[in-house]
Amino acid sequence: MNDQLKSMTADVVKGIMTRREFVGRAAALGVTAAVANTMLAESAAADGHAAPKRGGMMKIGSSGGESTNTQDPALTASEVPLNNLRAWGELLVEVDAEGQIDFRMAESVEASADAKQWVFKIRKGIPFSNGKDMTPDDVLKTMQRHSNEDSKSGALGIMKGIADMKVDGDNFIVDLETPNADLPYLMADYHLMIQPNGGMDDPGAAIGTGAYTLEIDEPGVRHAFKRRDDYWDSENRGWADEIEQLVLNDATARTAALQSGQVHIINRVDPKVASLLDRAPNLSVQSASGRGHYVFIAHKDTAPFDNNDVMLALKYAINRDEMVDKILRGYGTKGNDFPINASYPLFDDTIPQREHSIEKAAEHYKKSGHDGSPIVLRVADGAFPGAVDAAALFQQSAQAAGIPLEIKREPNDGYWSEVWNVQPFCASYWGGRPVQDQMYATAYLSTADWNDTRWKRPEFDKMLNDAKAELDETKRKAIYSDMAKMLREEGGLILPMFNDFVSGVSNNIGGYVNDPNGPVMNNKSHIACWLKDA
Repeated sequence: MNDQLKSMTADVVKGIMTRREFVGRAAALGVTAAVANTMLAESAAADGHAAPKRGGMMKIGSSGGESTNTQDPALTASEVPLNNLRAWGELLVEVDAEGQIDFRMAESVEASADAKQWVFKIRKGIPFSNGKDMTPDDVLKTMQRHSNEDSKSGALGIMKGIADMKVDGDNFIVDLETPNADLPYLMADYHLMIQPNGGMDDPGAAIGTGAYTLEIDEPGVRHAFKRRDDYWDSENRGWADEIEQLVLNDATARTAALQSGQVHIINRVDPKVASLLDRAPNLSVQSASGRGHYVFIAHKDTAPFDNNDVMLALKYAINRDEMVDKILRGYGTKGNDFPINASYPLFDDTIPQREHSIEKAAEHYKKSGHDGSPIVLRVADGAFPGAVDAAALFQQSAQAAGIPLEIKREPNDGYWSEVWNVQPFCASYWGGRPVQDQMYATAYLSTADWNDTRWKRPEFDKMLNDAKAELDETKRKAIYSDMAKMLREEGGLILPMFNDFVSGVSNNIGGYVNDPNGPVMNNKSHIACWLKDA
């Protein structure tokens, strides 16, 4: 038992395990909470790590913010609004850095033997920031709102397989149309922040069960938060008295803000300067490999992208090795035109890698019969770090194959509301999802609101449902493999690279841990870290 406790305390010091989780596991071994907390303090001191401290104002500089941003979780599509959600709201469950379920508003979950019914036991006595206690009915109403197509929720795709939802005492019960062993991971979708009455009264009110309340809301400029005195999980989150998030879409401005001490944490460090920045005093560059990917997306219901030979020509024209080398500077790996890599369970590594071929690109372009008019690719710096340079490289290699690719540079402000999921061909990024089911259901299911390639195949939808229902992992992997091959050959997704999440962190920040689920600790660094000099 002593070795197990030592290992667990080390995990807490490293940030792999929360204090709350440690105390719970220690209690199961017969250790009282007081003794457990003493062990943590001693372990932190012995390891040279300072224990968490309360106080101060933590400042983060983030790209991915616009004047059109809202606090409505359903409409969150980029990093600044997601950081805001994490501050004031919480989910039923989260996925931790080790890929395990971390219970938040649900304290436990149980499934029927066939994985068609799931019962989430909801915590009692958790107050919203408006003083009202969160109830199972609030959970139900939240899920109902995100199941409604009128909400335009980014979680709509993953809610499609739910046959019925209800409340029974302290339990929120989900009945599925077909079995799904991954349902708890789907409930970790960041749009599904639990709100009073599900957010039906005022979805943008920023009222939730998170550690902070929203004090200043200036979309596209800054957002400020104040810590709640009544936060239910104060032993693990909400260390800073205040948080300020500055919207810094320009990469140079973000880097300068970190170096000057104007902010403590920045997202999306440009790989071109990452190595140099890491040598600067009083800060470090943190990099986490995961499921994120930088992409060019085309609407398959719009000419010329409805012509599959045009799409194949573009897919063969892009030089993936060059992208990883010149854009990612090694902070990532090659993509293969489907959104799954080795970070996912049940990934099929036998699918052949699509390689750069001017000859095949030219062959498919000629076969397409395209009239030679410009194929317009819209791009902005805010789409992903190096997006404009990546588009220029794409244009050069496409022109070598005789493809008339034209680049139209768009402003950062309004890109995610006026270009992405609106214009027929643009640069974009995805942070990925914990499991394949969620990634495919969110962006490639025909009925998903975030199907940003407009690729709609009933056969693909059926395979996705079959995969949900298949509990044999070997058979399930085979279905996912067939889905990947179909999307790779027929879809509107051009995926040249999977990016690492590269962030800049001040040495004054304690508790920072790389998380493969997303940038800046899966967008939780501001609520999970602390200021050492507070």
